[in-house]
Amino acid sequence: MTALLKGYMRSSLILRVTIALLLGLVVGLFGGDAVATWLGPVGDLLLRLLTFLIVPIVLFTLMVGINQSREGSVGRVGGKVFAYYLVSTALAIVVGLSVASLFSPGSGMTLDENASFTAPENPGLVDVVLGIVPSNIIGAFAEQNLLGIIFTALVFGFALLKLRQQATQPGSAERLYEVIEGLNDVTLKVMAGVLHVVPIGVFAIVAETVSQQGLETLLSLGDMVMVLYIALALQLLIYCVIMRLFGVKLRTFFREARTPMATAFATQSSSGTLPLTINAARRLGISRSVYGFGLPLGATLNMDGAAIRIAISAVFAANVIGAPLDFVSMVQIVLVGTLVSVGTAGVPGAGIIMIATVFSQVGLPIETVVLLTAIDALVGMGATALNVTGDLVGTTVIARSEGEQLSETPVETDETSATVISKA
Repeated sequence: MTALLKGYMRSSLILRVTIALLLGLVVGLFGGDAVATWLGPVGDLLLRLLTFLIVPIVLFTLMVGINQSREGSVGRVGGKVFAYYLVSTALAIVVGLSVASLFSPGSGMTLDENASFTAPENPGLVDVVLGIVPSNIIGAFAEQNLLGIIFTALVFGFALLKLRQQATQPGSAERLYEVIEGLNDVTLKVMAGVLHVVPIGVFAIVAETVSQQGLETLLSLGDMVMVLYIALALQLLIYCVIMRLFGVKLRTFFREARTPMATAFATQSSSGTLPLTINAARRLGISRSVYGFGLPLGATLNMDGAAIRIAISAVFAANVIGAPLDFVSMVQIVLVGTLVSVGTAGVPGAGIIMIATVFSQVGLPIETVVLLTAIDALVGMGATALNVTGDLVGTTVIARSEGEQLSETPVETDETSATVISKA
């Protein structure tokens, strides 16, 4: 038993996650409803552990990153992050519309006249922007308002940097910085321990999801699922082209990205996968000031997979009612979908909210969402995996634009020393 445990601990995380995915698929297909009952709590435990780490990771990582960077560089990086995410989301919707128009999912299907769907309330872009500044810091942490936590980390991080630069109080400020840096190191050490149980949770989540969905659901709307994954693959190919243009070696990138990608696929949670995404960025050698801002913001705002899902769902709904989209409607979907993907950031059930909002804006029947909910988990898995991949791609590209060089060998994440970044 001891030898088996040692072998498990020594094997690579991606190998363990891959085996967990395959075992979960097999057990889910043949286990039936009993699988969901028994394994559901195990999957919930993993999500709780990952969510448990989000607040300290975002807060301490970003504060330490600000105090390790040059003054003014955070604002420059922030501008690049926002611009990249906005363009990336719009591009994802264009890709989704193009692929869906080529394959025409939903053609020949009819809408059940008795079908009904009540769209969840969209908080709107204004409310999301106002939510960036929390009225109560403790409340922002308790509600895991990532935008509010990022704002808090930026404000206090810059304030600490100013205190350290002042000649009157350098000692107390340095001691405070050392405490925050120590808390960040402790958080990363806890994260290293949590990573060991990720494969077990992934197995449980996949088995539960597959047992609940079954093959019948997949076969009934198989064309919709197939078109979605083709579009996701095309977007991934575009990522590869962008990274090569910035001199990123794809083998180096996917060496670390594959673990958060696989975990996001299983958990269907971009925020829940954030600790693993940050771990991947650290192992790539990206500086804290870049990944500490880019990844939490991406997990909240940048949802390329969800954007593709919006586009394909719109084409699907139009085909079901026998009214294919024209060029003007497609342009409208690109504009509305891009804004909505930001306006619904951080809201539970964001995928359904975005789809319902876009449908209402372009005149598509909300009732078609009923059909799409049947395959929600199947398409959500792929969409979330691409969400996380897009966040890490954007952060990597921005790091390269800042002159950072990716590490050819994995930077050990158990080390408590600051990550050393070599400049191009």
